[in-house]
Amino acid sequence: MPARPYAITGYVKLEVFSTLGEKVAILIDGYMEAGAHSVTFDATKLTSGVYFYRLVSGSLVETRKMMVVK
Repeated sequence: MPARPYAITGYVKLEVFSTLGEKVAILIDGYMEAGAHSVTFDATKLTSGVYFYRLVSGSLVETRKMMVVK
């Protein structure tokens, strides 16, 4: 299977934001090898609700919504 065009080794940043746009966590900020990775996010200090996470890797910038439910 051919590699995806955005699957490259390089700088990666993964951040979590509140609905007000406040940065509540930086989960990854550094150089990473190409491939699949996972991150554990400890949301115990956050209230239940909607949050957004943004992944920046090379030319890829992706923002998605997530729910924190306690």
